Amino acid sequence: MALKIYLLAGEASGDRLGAALMAGLKTLRPDVSFRGVAGPLMQAEGMESLFPMDELSVMGIAEVLPKYPELKRRLREAAKDCLDFAPDALITIDSPEFSLRLARLVKNGGDIPTVHYVAPSVWAWRAGRAARMAQHIDHVMALLPFEPPYMEAAGMSCDFVGHPVVGEPVPTEPEVADFRAAEGLESAPIVLALPGSRRAEVERLTPIFGEALRAVLARVPEARVVVPAARPVASAVIEAVRGWPGRPVVLDPRGDPRAEARKRAAFRAADVALAASGTVSLELAAAGTPMVVAYDMNWLSWQIMSRMAKIDTVTLVNLVTGRKVVPEFLGPACRPEPIGTAVADLLTEAEARAAQIAAMDETMDRLGRGGETPGLRAARSVMDFLEARQN
Repeated sequence: MALKIYLLAGEASGDRLGAALMAGLKTLRPDVSFRGVAGPLMQAEGMESLFPMDELSVMGIAEVLPKYPELKRRLREAAKDCLDFAPDALITIDSPEFSLRLARLVKNGGDIPTVHYVAPSVWAWRAGRAARMAQHIDHVMALLPFEPPYMEAAGMSCDFVGHPVVGEPVPTEPEVADFRAAEGLESAPIVLALPGSRRAEVERLTPIFGEALRAVLARVPEARVVVPAARPVASAVIEAVRGWPGRPVVLDPRGDPRAEARKRAAFRAADVALAASGTVSLELAAAGTPMVVAYDMNWLSWQIMSRMAKIDTVTLVNLVTGRKVVPEFLGPACRPEPIGTAVADLLTEAEARAAQIAAMDETMDRLGRGGETPGLRAARSVMDFLEARQN
């Protein structure tokens, strides 16, 4: 009997995970069919999205509230679509606020096995999430090697499948040189600016990043700024950086078949990066690009989240290695002056960059570099889970 999988991704990072998982499942089961909510990468693997994935890319309590009625409508729509499809499994990818509500509705409506891809960071905050999640999720696929015991203790099966970043291709030196030449960067020091993949992040962080970069360029005037824009917010990024210093080069992925290759080349070419907190820090680590991480959010969201945190760092290079080698400026500390100083210091101090690069290599090894691709490992995890349920 053909395999049917219902997938839901809610943001760009989930779309990448989903696409790799789909490719892995097609390798193991060529007869597989997919349905659900997807971004462009998952759609390229052969799935039509029920509605635009971008509608779910909302983060923060204050940001979600105005969109709650529409999100609730989409939730009901996705649940009905899943139950009508009657898949062998529902796989939700990250975006827990929406994903786990969908799993609950689907579980209440039928006996469909549920899998969640990306373990919640209960080691960081809100430890009770694992127990609540176990009410509606049967199996979890974890990106970090220390996460399975937390999930298993709550009553779910869990596999560490590796982080997809370790399977990304690394640009060659000629490809990096071609990128520099094509963008008119030549031998200039490159500072990447990555203000996030959500509109609220871009609106909040681009003014701060712009002022921070002004201070960097005052110390290193020959440096150039490159801004790889996330597809959902590309137009907002282009508009927001118009007043930035350093003649910023914006990489617009829309309509560009080589967008991912150009982005990877930019990451590899950069000397340092200023990045919003999130998955992008691991993409930078995979490229060996030293970074400074900065993030701010709505005041109410920050007050709630900061009080619930069980850790004092959010950057995965710091978490995996146990060393705070990546400087962070979070919440009230996310101000242009100290951020600019940290980026300029990193750009001008070879020893600090070397320490970060060594920690990045260690992180990539611990996340599964050199083994089977995470997408294929995740696909095997799904198939093993489904087989175990049948026995």
